[in-house]
Parts: sequence; C-alpha cells; structure tokens
Amino acid sequence: MNLQDFEVQYREAMAETLNELQTAMLLLAQVQQKISTIGSSVQTLSERVEEFIADQKAE
Repeated sequence: MNLQDFEVQYREAMAETLNELQTAMLLLAQVQQKISTIGSSVQTLSERVEEFIADQKAE
C-alpha cells in the first residue's frame, strides 16, 4: 500500500466514522425527546390518580 492509497482509506474511514457519530447524536436527541414525553405522561397520570384518590377519600 502506498501513501496515496493509505490516505484515501483513512479519509473514507474517517468520513464513515463521522457519519456514524452524527447518526448516533441524532438518535440520542430522539431518545431524549421520547424520555421527556414519557416523563410528562407519567407525571400527568400520577396527578390524575392522586386526584381520583383524593376524590374517593372525600366521598
């Protein structure tokens, strides 16, 4: 392998690795958004259950 072949392989590998990193970052952002959405849903559900329990105790 000569220097030019090595350089081409290096640049291709680096470009692929950076693309994979970018994909991973985008997936991470999606996961973080999903976790936030699920957290909000759990909080809302918890509040509704607490209200229901309080209403049942009041009766």
